[in-house]
Amino acid sequence: MSGDRPLLDAGNSNPHHDYGTGNDARPLSYVDQQSRSMIEKKLLRKLDLRVAFLVLIYIMNCMDRSNAAAARLRGFEEDLSMTGNQFNTLISILYVGYALMQAPSNLFLDRMKRPSIYLSSCMALWGVITIFIGMCFFHPMCQHCITRVMEGASRTYHATLILRFFLGFIEAAFFPGAVFLLSRWYKRNELGLRTALFDCGNSISYAFSTLAASGILAGLDGTLGVPAWRWLFFVEGTLTIAVSVSAICILPDFPSTPSVWLTPDEQSLAKQRMEEETATGGRHQGPVEGFSGLVDALVDRRVWWLGTTLSFMVASLSCSNFFPTLSATMGYNPTISLLLCAPPWILGTATSFIVAWHSDVTGDRFWHIAGPLLLGAIGFLIAISTMNTAVRYLSMFFMTQAPVAFVVFVTWVLNTFSQSQSKRASAVALINSMGICGNIGASYFWPSSWGPSYIKSYLICILTSGICVAMCWAFRQHLARCNETAEAEERALGLPKGFRYLL
Repeated sequence: MSGDRPLLDAGNSNPHHDYGTGNDARPLSYVDQQSRSMIEKKLLRKLDLRVAFLVLIYIMNCMDRSNAAAARLRGFEEDLSMTGNQFNTLISILYVGYALMQAPSNLFLDRMKRPSIYLSSCMALWGVITIFIGMCFFHPMCQHCITRVMEGASRTYHATLILRFFLGFIEAAFFPGAVFLLSRWYKRNELGLRTALFDCGNSISYAFSTLAASGILAGLDGTLGVPAWRWLFFVEGTLTIAVSVSAICILPDFPSTPSVWLTPDEQSLAKQRMEEETATGGRHQGPVEGFSGLVDALVDRRVWWLGTTLSFMVASLSCSNFFPTLSATMGYNPTISLLLCAPPWILGTATSFIVAWHSDVTGDRFWHIAGPLLLGAIGFLIAISTMNTAVRYLSMFFMTQAPVAFVVFVTWVLNTFSQSQSKRASAVALINSMGICGNIGASYFWPSSWGPSYIKSYLICILTSGICVAMCWAFRQHLARCNETAEAEERALGLPKGFRYLL
């Protein structure tokens, strides 16, 4: 971790997003604080509606990423002749592609004027790949007409493995890109709730993708001679492509890009709000050229510390990728097992809003991360203690509280690197890339041979949760010392109160 001196000069402004200096900039028409407040409310209302569409995209992102877990209950492994840990490798390989592409994608996004087109195009591509994963079926009347291209698309395990890698590679553009996009519109005290709103797409996906999967797997099995799990990929991939077409028109671009859905005053205020945030973030700011933001992020030890912390957190949350498998250990048929996954995730979604809102109101981050992780660890301990069906199902409600910590953690990262747009884009992508690496290894925490109790798996998750909390505490102490040093410096020099890190 970097030294305990104030880190107020950690970032610089970005010439690619020069707020208020472009030709389209104009003075705001309001003359007092009350007028600004009215315009700001209208601006935030419009923004929130478009962020709500980001939630839908994130739902599709998570569905296309996690549908293999649902397909596993209806012959996915058997049809592709998987043995041993091959299914775990299939889950893991997606995160390899995911980790590799996040930083380059955000660097590219930071230099774009129309992120709506970029993110929508990536969404359409991962929808196509999802369809390809299911694109090989044999019907008694037409199996001799199937082309070799379709046979090679997904008949073999290795072809599916390659497609899953590229699925992660393309999907990597969305999450860090969307988080960075949020940070370009919202102020520090507004980000927590909006990040929670956005990230609830993850929990909603885990809840309702299992409901949708249960309907598809039960209702379309054998239709046109196609196994149910292939229909799952076909339907979800097609829905993703359909949503991506609408996303081009609905997703917001950056405040510096003229928008037809904003009035001139709202557009100017959006730029000014970010100017004010940057001015608060640091007093020593100069121009940033080329890849300076990436270089700043790479040499900042806080980025590596937070990335490592996130990797432990993501590893502790790996049960999410195997939730249908854990539900199936209670002994119900595949349809009931998938339906039982929904209520715990619905509760987790509701909790994330409350925790994120309270975190914003209090300005606290650490305890709002440690609390949900502790509840998740309690769930793991309950699952370890018994094989009783009712008690194990109760434990799943506790487990879905742990991902709430991820929402607050992402907001903490955005708050910590709020001084420079370019560095923030690079830091978010690098930290998330390192965090995703936790999923690569954690995919092997849940081998079938450890079931149905999965005691070893739960113990590993408890351990990684504990390490994550300890690292977050150390980081909190570091930021507290930085705040104290900055306060002492301001008192000595007679300066007004400046930037403070949220703890």
